[in-house]
Amino acid sequence: MSTVTELIVVAGPPGAGKSTVARILADGFERSALVVGDEFFSFVRQGYLDPWLDEAHQQNDVVIAAAAAATGRLVTGGYQVVYDGVIGPWFAPVFLAATGLEQMHYAVLLPSLDCCLARVTGRTGHGFTDLAATEQVHRQFVGAGIPARHLVTGEEPPDVIAGQLRRRLADGSLAYRLH
Repeated sequence: MSTVTELIVVAGPPGAGKSTVARILADGFERSALVVGDEFFSFVRQGYLDPWLDEAHQQNDVVIAAAAAATGRLVTGGYQVVYDGVIGPWFAPVFLAATGLEQMHYAVLLPSLDCCLARVTGRTGHGFTDLAATEQVHRQFVGAGIPARHLVTGEEPPDVIAGQLRRRLADGSLAYRLH
């Protein structure tokens, strides 16, 4: 891959495998940062709303913009940055704009609903285990009309998916720009 620092967003619903794949990708760079988007939601101490609720839109705008700004600063500071988070295509333009960058690489992991539910059910040491919310967010991703070049639908092992993403990063097919 190029020595130019870039942002790679690994998105998808809960249980898609984002965290594992994002870690593998970040560990493959000489100088990298892994930004776990969910961590930014933990900064809200009072008045927190579950992000998948309709009434959480304003909170989500603020938290995601803060995460994006920090992420963009890491990129301009010389790090290859892998962002792990539930950034649906409906939020991708806002996220990219808030980074201050001209482009990012955007990959959506979208295995079957059954796979996501099984992964969420089998989690240990992870704070999110809400199956109804997993199903709701999965439906949102499925219905979002994600362009095929940004989509990873397989349920392969995380290292195989990370390898697929590395190849797609190299060929530029994950590039995402504001129009």
